[in-house]
Amino acid sequence: MEAEAFNNKKVMVFGWARSGKAAAKRLVALGAQVTVVNGGEFEAEPLRDELQAAGVVFINHDDANALDETFAYVVKNPGIPYDTAIVQRAMALGIPVLTEVEVALSSFKGRLIAVTGSNGKTTTTSLIREMLQADGQKVTTAGNIGTPVSEVVADLTPTDTLLLELSSFQLMGLPDIQPDIALITNIFANHLDYHGSREAYVAAKFQLTKNQKSDQVLVLNADGQDTPAFSDKTAAQVVLFSRTQSGQLVDSTAGNLVIAGETVMPLTAIKLVGPHNLENVLAAATVAHLAGVKNAAIQQVLASFGGVAHRLEYLFTDQDVLYYNDSKATDIEATQTALNSFDQPTIWLAGGLDRGDDLMRLLPNLTHVKAVIAFGETQQKIVAVAQKAGLPVQTVDDVAVGAKVAVAMAQAGEVVLLSPAAASWDQYQDFEVRGDVFVTALKKVLGR
Repeated sequence: MEAEAFNNKKVMVFGWARSGKAAAKRLVALGAQVTVVNGGEFEAEPLRDELQAAGVVFINHDDANALDETFAYVVKNPGIPYDTAIVQRAMALGIPVLTEVEVALSSFKGRLIAVTGSNGKTTTTSLIREMLQADGQKVTTAGNIGTPVSEVVADLTPTDTLLLELSSFQLMGLPDIQPDIALITNIFANHLDYHGSREAYVAAKFQLTKNQKSDQVLVLNADGQDTPAFSDKTAAQVVLFSRTQSGQLVDSTAGNLVIAGETVMPLTAIKLVGPHNLENVLAAATVAHLAGVKNAAIQQVLASFGGVAHRLEYLFTDQDVLYYNDSKATDIEATQTALNSFDQPTIWLAGGLDRGDDLMRLLPNLTHVKAVIAFGETQQKIVAVAQKAGLPVQTVDDVAVGAKVAVAMAQAGEVVLLSPAAASWDQYQDFEVRGDVFVTALKKVLGR
């Protein structure tokens, strides 16, 4: 889609979260006649005053009658379901329903690298960014990683690289996306409450490569269930990485990271831990190699990159004890992955909002756990798991107290791991706050 498609056209922006604000501002810059619809009252803020002065109309209800056939496009917040009345009316009227990213990309002419997948998107995108920067390349990161594309695209030139992390929600509203390099890290059955079926979810992910041409590249996990189908359907060149199969562009043969046949570094020298992170590393290294990054820069990043905040994030080593913050582990599966990432004796801190999960599912993953510290609503469930496993367990009021107890308990060669297996909302605003409290408490008691 070209930027001219929005000029002098009526466009409805549905949702006034950060992406809606960015889309509205960008659409005004592109010459669109913008109407913003929200499900409730708008708060007074400078941006709203600025847009209102520029002719933007604000409607504080989401009645479907606010939309009629005079609108050329609807740009919705990615999280708004497609069964919402306004979206359904748009589809019935044949009005394209887009997300903010489509608006932003309409005026971007540089190199586009786009990453999606069920797990590991943020870590992989962050690794790619670090690798490009270590190689001296200029890169701007946006999308699902936290910054709306519309907030950065106006400052980019045809010589710039734009690196996007994209969710399935965003991809459904990206009919024309055409990355120079596209990466699908993996696909599991996620967000089925939103998409309705695994098939619909996979179709949303395929949107990333649907418009690619033969001179563009699609990077896939050779070990992925959907890789053969994607390879058959895309027009792009398919490049594979693998954790288990040698002979791919990037793989981990005989304990080494191998890129295009060259042994780059032993896997033991990679700072990120766990098999899931090894897949993230392989995926990122593949994209970086295709983007022209030298192996020395890739090696430099992998030897120092400790992870994205709150996602099995390596914090520091103190008195030969390794400290990790995995506050983002808000479900059992994420904590299983974290626990399986270590073979050292581990002090595990866990607990949080009780959503009725069967935490006994964690029993097979406690092989290397030395002791357990439990907090939050699920405290007694964690205690029961520890007792069933025959592990010592201590209850604490919150993660701050837990951090203090863990430091006192830990010995050289051990790991202290916060991986709650539960959401944070029983005690904290979000998992970021919970993780920050943990890190601050650790630093205070360790005098760092």
